[in-house]
Amino acid sequence: MKKLLLGIMLLATVHTLQAQQMTNKDMVSTIGRAEEEVTPDIIYINVTLKEFYQDGNTKKKVTIENLEKQLFQAATTVGVEKKDFTIQNIYSTNYATKKKKETDILLSRQYRIKVTQLNKLNDLFDGVDAAGIQNTAISELDYSKKKELEKTLKVKAVKDALDNATILAEAAGQKVGKAILLSENPQMIYFNTPRVMASFKSSNMEAADISDDLDLDIKPIKITSEVNASFELL
Repeated sequence: MKKLLLGIMLLATVHTLQAQQMTNKDMVSTIGRAEEEVTPDIIYINVTLKEFYQDGNTKKKVTIENLEKQLFQAATTVGVEKKDFTIQNIYSTNYATKKKKETDILLSRQYRIKVTQLNKLNDLFDGVDAAGIQNTAISELDYSKKKELEKTLKVKAVKDALDNATILAEAAGQKVGKAILLSENPQMIYFNTPRVMASFKSSNMEAADISDDLDLDIKPIKITSEVNASFELL
C-alpha cells in the first residue's frame, strides 16, 4: 500500500514539473483543421410496418410476421445482410370495429436497415404489401472508408496547426520549435440532412406508387479533423 501511494505521489510530482516547464517556456498555441467532403455509400433506413385488414375485413388480417417476412426477403434481394436488418421498436394500437363491441390490437414494428448497394435502393420495398408500410425515412448516412480518411485528415490538421503557428511566430519575429502539446478534438461529421423518404399518406397506395414517391436527395457529408497545438518559440 505504501509503495502504491509513493508511486502515485511521484507520478503527480512529474506531471506538476512538466506543467511548470510548459508554463515557463515561450510558446504559441493554435488550432489546426482539415476537412473533406465525400459521397455517402452507406444509408440507414427506418421502416415501420403495421398490421392491417384486407379490404376492411376483420377476418383477413395481414399479420406483422407476414409483413416482416416480405420486407426481409426484399431487403436480402438488394444485398442486405441479416445482421444489418434489426428491430428498433414495437408498437400496438387498438382497433374498434363497427360491427363488434370488442376491440382488436394491431401491431407495428420499426426496423433499421443498413443498405450499401445504393443502386438497388428503389427495389427495397419490392414484394412488400404497400398497405402494411406505415412510414419510412433515412435516419443516417455514413462512409465506408471513413477510418482511412480520418487518419489522413489528422495529419493534415497537425500540418495546418504548424502553418498557423509559423505565421503567428514570424509576425512576432520568432521561429517555431518542437511541439509541446497536441490534443485532438472529437471527430466531427457534418452533413446536410437528407430529404425524408416517402411517408405513405394512405394505406391504400399501390406498390408502384412507392417507387414513384421515393425521393432520394443524398448530399455529400463533410468529415472534419481538428487539433489543438502548442509549439515552443525559439
